[in-house]
Amino acid sequence: MITTKALLRLLPTLGILTFIGLYVYATTLYPGGSQADINSVGFDWRNNFWCNLMSEDAMNGLENPASPVALIGMVILCSSMTLFFFQFADYFEKNRIWKMTIKIAGALAMLSAVFIFTKYHDIMTTILSICGVLGIIGIIRALHKNNLTFFKVSGIICMALVGINNLFYYNENLIKYLPIVQKIGFILILAWTIGLNLKMKNENVLQQ
Repeated sequence: MITTKALLRLLPTLGILTFIGLYVYATTLYPGGSQADINSVGFDWRNNFWCNLMSEDAMNGLENPASPVALIGMVILCSSMTLFFFQFADYFEKNRIWKMTIKIAGALAMLSAVFIFTKYHDIMTTILSICGVLGIIGIIRALHKNNLTFFKVSGIICMALVGINNLFYYNENLIKYLPIVQKIGFILILAWTIGLNLKMKNENVLQQ
C-alpha cells in the first residue's frame, strides 16, 4: 500500500504525465503554421516547436486556442520538475553547497522555461540551458557518489542533448531539424526524471 509520504514523492511523475496529456491535447487545438510552411493546417510534429503551442497567435496568424492549455501544461511541468530537483537534492546529495546548487539551478531553469514563448525567448532559452546543465551536473555527481551507474550515464546523455539542442538552435543550417531533436530530448529527459523519481519512491518504501 502506498503511503502518503510515498505518494508525495511521486508528484513529479504525476505532474510530468499530466503535462504529456495536456501537450497532446494542445496539439489538436493548434490552428496551423510552422517553420516549414506558415500556411500549414494543424500541428506539424516534424516542424512545429512546443513554444508554438503557447503563443497567443499561431504562426499562420490565427488566434491560438491551444495557448491556455499549453501554458497550464508548462506551469505543471515546471512546478513538477522544480519539486523533483528539491526532492533529489534532499534525498541523494549530502554536500550542502551541491545541494543548494541543484535546487537553485533547477528552480531557475524551470522558471525561465515558463517564459520561453515570450519576446525574451532567446534569453530564457540561454538561462534554461545553462542552469539546466548545471543542475544536471549536480545530479550526475550525486548519482556517481551513490553508484547509480545507469542513471549517471543516462544523465550524461541528457546533458549532451541539451548541448545538441543549442547547437541546432544557433545554426541556421540545422534549425530545420530542431523540432525533432527537441522532442527526442523532451522524451528522454522526462523518462530519465520519471525513472529517478520512481527510484527515490521505491528506496523510500524499502527504508520504512
